Amino acid sequence: MSATRYEAITWERLAETLAGRLDASAPAGGDAWLKVGIDGPPAAPGGELAGLLAEALRTRGRSVLVVGTAGFLRPASLRYEYGKQDPDAYYDGWTDTGALWREVFGPLDPGGTGRVLPDLWDPVKDRATRSPYVTLPPGGVLVLHGPFLLGHWFPFDLTVHLRLSAAALARRTEEAWTLPAFARYEREVDPGGAADVVVRADDPRHPAWPGFAG
Repeated sequence: MSATRYEAITWERLAETLAGRLDASAPAGGDAWLKVGIDGPPAAPGGELAGLLAEALRTRGRSVLVVGTAGFLRPASLRYEYGKQDPDAYYDGWTDTGALWREVFGPLDPGGTGRVLPDLWDPVKDRATRSPYVTLPPGGVLVLHGPFLLGHWFPFDLTVHLRLSAAALARRTEEAWTLPAFARYEREVDPGGAADVVVRADDPRHPAWPGFAG
């Protein structure tokens, strides 16, 4: 079996290509909401790609809502129950996945209201953000970005995994204690195999991808 061949691409062109693929799969004007997951560690530019994709989709007439999982962290009392540097808690206990299902994905189910809560908890002030709900009209696109997005059965229509080699991840991760969590994610979920699109981001200035299959 031949190895996957990756080709250089800019983040802007990647966003345009992803937007074109989404638009072709479900043309603007339809009733269903599209949901995109951009998965990757904090060392990867997931938020930046989400913003570029949102811009590319809006030029195609789409309404877009970008949501980061950093706004859905649990309160500090729950995140730090086993200490402030517990990689297992970071992996499966920091993000409030139940709130994501309830406040983000549920309203975008068929027949849903489209009223999405863009964030829930401010981890710095450790209190509720009290942000107002945002109504995403039918045919709009949710772009959710953050680490460990795959493996939760979130109903994404397209998933993008920003992949860093172990060496690059160790070099670019400020919180070294989190590295075992990403190693566990690789073992248990295999995000490179689970995602629809894998982008190599060892050097954020020079991403590479294999294109769409088929």
